[in-house]
Amino acid sequence: MWAFHTPQPTQPPSLFNPPRTPPKLPSSSLTLNPSISNSTPNHNQLIQSLCKQGDLKQAFKLLSREPNPSQRTYEVLILSCADQNSLSLAQSLHSHISENGFDQDPFLVTKLISMYAALDSLDDARKVFDKTRKRTIFVWNALFRALTLAGFGEEVLGLYRKMNRIGLPSDRFTYTYVLKACVASECMVSLLNKGKEIHAHILRHGLEGYVHIMTTLVDMYARFGCVAHASFVFEKMPVRNVVSWSAMMACYAKNGKPFEALELFREMMIETQDSAPNSVTMVSVLQACAALSALEQGKLVHAYILRRGLDSVLPVISALITMYARCGELELGQRIFDRMEKRDVVSWNSLISSYGLHGYGKKAMQIFQEMIHQGVSPSSITFVSVLGACSHAGLVEEGKKLFDSMRKEHGIHPSVEHYACMVDLLGRANRLEEAAKIIDEMRIEPGAKVWGSLLGSCRIHCNVELAERASHRLFQLEPHSAGNYVLLADIYAEAEMWDDVKRVRKLLETRSLQKVAGRSWIEVRRKMYSFVSVDEPNPQIELIQSLLIKLAAEMKEKGYSPQTKVVLYDLDESEKERILLGHSEKLAVAFGLINTKKGETIRITKNLRLCEDCHSFTKFISKFSNKEILVRDVNRFHHFQNGVCSCGDYW
Repeated sequence: MWAFHTPQPTQPPSLFNPPRTPPKLPSSSLTLNPSISNSTPNHNQLIQSLCKQGDLKQAFKLLSREPNPSQRTYEVLILSCADQNSLSLAQSLHSHISENGFDQDPFLVTKLISMYAALDSLDDARKVFDKTRKRTIFVWNALFRALTLAGFGEEVLGLYRKMNRIGLPSDRFTYTYVLKACVASECMVSLLNKGKEIHAHILRHGLEGYVHIMTTLVDMYARFGCVAHASFVFEKMPVRNVVSWSAMMACYAKNGKPFEALELFREMMIETQDSAPNSVTMVSVLQACAALSALEQGKLVHAYILRRGLDSVLPVISALITMYARCGELELGQRIFDRMEKRDVVSWNSLISSYGLHGYGKKAMQIFQEMIHQGVSPSSITFVSVLGACSHAGLVEEGKKLFDSMRKEHGIHPSVEHYACMVDLLGRANRLEEAAKIIDEMRIEPGAKVWGSLLGSCRIHCNVELAERASHRLFQLEPHSAGNYVLLADIYAEAEMWDDVKRVRKLLETRSLQKVAGRSWIEVRRKMYSFVSVDEPNPQIELIQSLLIKLAAEMKEKGYSPQTKVVLYDLDESEKERILLGHSEKLAVAFGLINTKKGETIRITKNLRLCEDCHSFTKFISKFSNKEILVRDVNRFHHFQNGVCSCGDYW
């Protein structure tokens, strides 16, 4: 936290020390308005005109001849300094404003703070605030906004407490900024509690009618993954605009509820006929279609985007590329990318991650090199995408070189996400000791993503010792995540350590943790169907189950052997096989076989990693049904055709 500073006297800069004989301005540089051309010219309008023309230096020269600059003149000059990204002129102007006694003008103070924020000089913005004696709510809000945009959320909340202590009431903009401050840096539980406290203040002061405040609340809860809270706020909003609808859709799309996002989009189209969806809306809808592999619905959304003329908006195009790739149509995504007139780093990232998702690591690296060749600087996310692509393709040495080049060649310091990618890359290749060494030598604290990558790799290669080490840290970092306990139990089951399996399952029970149910989605004739790994109401469920029993029997005769080791219970083999036939992806595959036409591709999305038995089962189905089956699990795409999977059994 920073302290309030005592104002210090400043010397006027030489730029504003007029010479004894005022210089003559070139006749070509100004067009004087006759109405203000007199013996004692008022230069305010001329200065403002020069600023609008972009001639900031000439405006500053003229300012030295104006004895009484107006507030409006100073405002225009402040805006021009920010527009032209000139910190030196901004500081000189600030000194001139102080000399003329305008440094306590609350309006200009807010403009100065915003100017320094735009110039990435937050220290100067803080000094302006510190030296201001008549601090109105607008002055506080200006600093709140500047610090929030720069990611200093906790500092904003500290100032907010000070403001409350001196009794200055908040306005509707204050609440917007402090809510954004709760998610400006890391999304910690303490900041979520602060957000809830601010929510209570909003309700207590009767401000729930302001749509921008409630929309910010929705977004704040969404960032913390509190979908139920966000939905409650949204449902209670007396007025909604396109921004609030988009915020709720984004909340669903980014928090594992794509079905709800698409349903909300349909509801929006019915209720807001006078307010068309904007580009932000369409990005969220495309993300939902991508999450579900809803290709036909995605195509309808694409057609709507073309009708609305949103196909020139870069985030929308990038989302389209990702949507087609995640629906299994990589070529369509590539075609959209090829037609782009302008590409930013996000567009390149979308294409790189798309090829990585499909297991084409070398192609992803080729695109990465092409991006560099075209002068586009990679971002931190670029390296997450390309390292992930190397991991799925087993390109260990290439991935290590990329990781080393981040800092040396591109000035990007590895984050937790990059280390997690490296641990995953090495772990999948069964270089677990090397992966563990990377964790030990990290210069930053390994987070849950890093240890989770190690535990996942231990699951693939059944390394009990490292799994216990990783799970011990994960139980501390994520005490309420059932998935970590389930992974450890899987590893113990693979090693036939049944007492340890029971011990871990007991921990799940005593801590009241629920395992995430396996869920699979399939799109048939533009309608989405969902299956979970338990009995559920479905008009075709008996037909599906009988088909699976029949298929399993036929495939056993042709070499299929159920991999019952994935069942964590110490049961007899027949009971384990019955449980395996209830896995959600098998139910979805059978549903697809029943309801798709000859030659039609079956597209399935799974919320968890594809288990070994379902992988083997689907390979057999693709061979004997002459069907192409696409399954996207939480890690990557699997293209099943003629009894072969595109992953080469490496996933």
